Amino acid sequence: MVETSKTWGSWRPASVPARARVPLMAAAAVLLAVLLGFLYVRSQGPDLKAQGEALSQLRELSDIDNRWDQEVLRAHAEVLEAVAPNAARDARAQVLVDQLQSLAQRVDSPVLTAGVPVLRKAFEEKRVLLNRYRIAGKTLSDSLVKLGVHDSEMAGLIRGAWQDTRKRDQLVALEGTWALLFAQAMRFTAEPTAAVRANMESLLQDFRNAAKAFPGSLADGAMKADATLQELLGVKPVEQALYQKFLVTTAGPRVGGLADSYLRESAEGLLLAERYRIYLIAYAAALLVLTGYLLSKLMTSYHLLNVANAELEQRVEARTRELSTALAQLKESEAQLIQTEKMSSLGQMVAGIAHEINTPLAYVKNSLGSVATKLPEVKKLIVETNKLLKLLEDGAPDPDTLQAKFTSVRSLVDYFAEQQALAELGQLAKDGLYGIDQIAEIVINLKNFSRLDRSKMSQFNLNEGLESALVLAKHELKHLKVVRRFDELPLITCSPSQLNQVFINLINNAAQAVHPDTGEITVSTRVVDEGHVAVEVADNGSGIPPEILSKIFDPFFTTKEVGKGTGLGLSIAYKIIDQHGGKISVDSTVNAGTRFTIVLPLQAPETAEEEQAKTT
Repeated sequence: MVETSKTWGSWRPASVPARARVPLMAAAAVLLAVLLGFLYVRSQGPDLKAQGEALSQLRELSDIDNRWDQEVLRAHAEVLEAVAPNAARDARAQVLVDQLQSLAQRVDSPVLTAGVPVLRKAFEEKRVLLNRYRIAGKTLSDSLVKLGVHDSEMAGLIRGAWQDTRKRDQLVALEGTWALLFAQAMRFTAEPTAAVRANMESLLQDFRNAAKAFPGSLADGAMKADATLQELLGVKPVEQALYQKFLVTTAGPRVGGLADSYLRESAEGLLLAERYRIYLIAYAAALLVLTGYLLSKLMTSYHLLNVANAELEQRVEARTRELSTALAQLKESEAQLIQTEKMSSLGQMVAGIAHEINTPLAYVKNSLGSVATKLPEVKKLIVETNKLLKLLEDGAPDPDTLQAKFTSVRSLVDYFAEQQALAELGQLAKDGLYGIDQIAEIVINLKNFSRLDRSKMSQFNLNEGLESALVLAKHELKHLKVVRRFDELPLITCSPSQLNQVFINLINNAAQAVHPDTGEITVSTRVVDEGHVAVEVADNGSGIPPEILSKIFDPFFTTKEVGKGTGLGLSIAYKIIDQHGGKISVDSTVNAGTRFTIVLPLQAPETAEEEQAKTT
């Protein structure tokens, strides 16, 4: 049950949540508007102009139907007088039916919609029947005209043959038969019954037999008359049948019936519209009362809203200050996190470098240790040799002392020759120098990788940067196969230290994604076009699942275990490449490998240095 407050003015459904009230009120307003529109539309009534057009077209169709009937009746009654057809009137009937069809669709009249197709069919049938009757009537009229001509010709032929023939009795019989046949033909035209037709066919046979006795022109005239009579016998039944069928066509009655039905429908529509006008007036009055009530509530709400707006503005100002402070803290935290990621990457790189320096350092230490053990023997040889030289410089040395000293030096020299001490010392010095060279190479690459004079924009060779990154990441790659495919590249304007950071991140990620025994990493460069170069880092590792591929550049997203990754490496790489006006994309297949592609312009945007300064 719906709870209400104590006063009507503050009534509201207690069970309806506040957030649902606005949609409910909007739905109610739409419903009221739809109902108002429905009543208005239904109160309009039928279209009187369209009604007048329809009735006028129906009257014109009825007039055309009457004229068709008159034409057929006249043609049937006056056989010898051909009635000329009216093509414009026939075409007008088709136009009127088409107009009625269009009008029926426009006014949405069920009577016209159902009746016009039937009316079209009836008029089309009557028009076709009329054309057929015209053809039959014309043929019948022509036959009768020719028959009158034959009657005159037969009379002239019989008179012309009277003096030249001895068969005057047969000629008299032929003349009498022709007179009876002509009269019977006239009777058949007016009364085409079976009996009249039988008499005419019998007389026609007698006429043929009598004409056989008179060859020449008389026989030819008889044959022509015979052909005309045969034509008359064929066309008159057709004309009569078409006439009878034309008399029972329903086009005219259908026009009158459709007009009466449409008038009744229009009258019912006017009565219904009047009823809906009454409903509309009552509904409009109720809406006015409701609108007045809502306006009073709206004024009250407007006052309360002004008060609430003032309070809200104060809260918004306070909240804005809080958000500004939070934004500043967030930016500071972001900078700290980025610096933390940089330090983390630097720590990993330093650990690897320390590990790499240990090996050549061991070469140097071992070499120097071995040299230190050999130095006393060398020193002893030098001392004994100096003593021998002093004895030789003395003018009268003691032979025994000289012999003893010579034997001592000789034994030391033989010992050095036997032990190959000098060669060993040379190899130890060479190993020490090799270790020092290795350390120097690592130090030079480290210096090139992160020296401060490259904190700003400068010309940079990407191939050199990748080589330095590979050397510094050597501890991660020692068990992996690394393939270099470097094309000759032009120098680009960029921040070398930032790009080196990107290269180190991508190479380390690739090293961590592959199997230690079968892992292969391919680093390649190429020229894309006149203004861009590309760097690709590909591996044959486990790949990235499609469901997380779109998230790898998001800050703090990582698939590593907790505590082993910040999720900022690829995010920082994406930001650095974007600041340089480039693009970084990834293509990965599970269990097949991953390929990162970086496309950089030869000239970085002017804003890149400013952004770089903010993140340095």
